[in-house]
Amino acid sequence: MVQLHVKQGDESQFLFSTTVDVSIETLVQQVTEIYNGRLKVDRICSEIPELADHGITLPPNMQGLTDDQVTDLKLKDEWEEKCIPSGGSEFKKDKIGRRNGHAPNDKMKTVLKTTMEEAKALISKKQVQANVVVTMETVKEALDQLRGAVMIVYPMGLPPHDPIRMELENQEDLSGTQASLQVIPEEEAQLWWASKEMQRGKKLQDYIGKNEKTKIVVKLQKRGQGAPAREPVVSEEEQKQMMLHYYRRQEQLKKLDEAEDDSYLQSEWSDRQALKRQFQGLTNIRWGPK
Repeated sequence: MVQLHVKQGDESQFLFSTTVDVSIETLVQQVTEIYNGRLKVDRICSEIPELADHGITLPPNMQGLTDDQVTDLKLKDEWEEKCIPSGGSEFKKDKIGRRNGHAPNDKMKTVLKTTMEEAKALISKKQVQANVVVTMETVKEALDQLRGAVMIVYPMGLPPHDPIRMELENQEDLSGTQASLQVIPEEEAQLWWASKEMQRGKKLQDYIGKNEKTKIVVKLQKRGQGAPAREPVVSEEEQKQMMLHYYRRQEQLKKLDEAEDDSYLQSEWSDRQALKRQFQGLTNIRWGPK
């Protein structure tokens, strides 16, 4: 299997396994799907702590309003009584007025936050360092874990306007958000390797040959962004090791310089005139009274 180290810019994303026979069009579609799926998991995980601490999202027309404003406008959250967390709720007001404040109890909070950490670990960028390959099945497993945890805590489900439910049902609207800039539509995606764009209509073997035991670094980006920056000849880790070696060498040379002591020149065994003085009887001469 060919192993692809997928990057976005200079940042590692995940490892992906494929074959040399795969078409570039299929490869781009598979890699982009995993990339966007990981973003979805991250977005849900960013909302889970808010759900655990402050309960479900208020209807859009009530978000950001004070209690007095809600009363004056005679607004009511019809989902408050429908979406009650298992084991009852504990009130913790949301200072930004985005959620209703009826948070799950500590046990249910633990379910949500523990599952969130497990899901994040599955698609973490640290999997690259651990040499763990990520597939679309991995992404689906993370989403299923999050969906299951939400169902345990909220058996009646979340309101249709809650971002977590919208994400899980693929109904999210990211327009106008920073998250929308990260998503790469499949039709706009490009893969680059060795400063060359991998053209749709070709196969992977047209670029790397027919050796299945190949590892390459590819970069994923949107069309129109130009060629990505070249990979450095020396990796960051290799550079650190080189600097460490240089520092140690400098310390060794410093110690050798300090050890260059010429005091031995005053020693008797180094005196070139010692034998001559011995024959002349000039050794062990003392001046002054005994």
